[in-house]
Amino acid sequence: MRKLALHSVNEGGEIAVDYWADGHYRPEALQAISHLMRDRRSLEVGAISPKLVDLLYLLHSRLETREPIEIICGYRSPKTNAKMAKASKGVAKNSYHTRGMAADIRVKDRSARQIYKLAQSLDIGGVGYYGKSGFVHVDVGPPRSW
Repeated sequence: MRKLALHSVNEGGEIAVDYWADGHYRPEALQAISHLMRDRRSLEVGAISPKLVDLLYLLHSRLETREPIEIICGYRSPKTNAKMAKASKGVAKNSYHTRGMAADIRVKDRSARQIYKLAQSLDIGGVGYYGKSGFVHVDVGPPRSW
């Protein structure tokens, strides 16, 4: 059994769900995670990749914390992403957020630097450090870091 606790910083919602049991993902749990990680601007819900959920679970377990992972940004609709990319050079035009494969996260009792270093060491996907803003980007695309 794999349990994941998430808190949406922008929406204020929180869930703690067993998303994997008896060798299978639990569809209702993945739907709840996708709903929590919805586009905060348009409120569109996009399917969050089970690989991303597994990465969040692995990060949380390796951080050895009881605090939930705080989601700053999960899914982003293509329309929202296009608006953000026009306004900021730091937003990728083909962001993994639009595919439900990325999350910007933090954990209350761990520094962004700690999360970044751990995520990098896993060599699973993309990892971005945003120290001034206090969060880390993780995705399940090709391994890379910035």
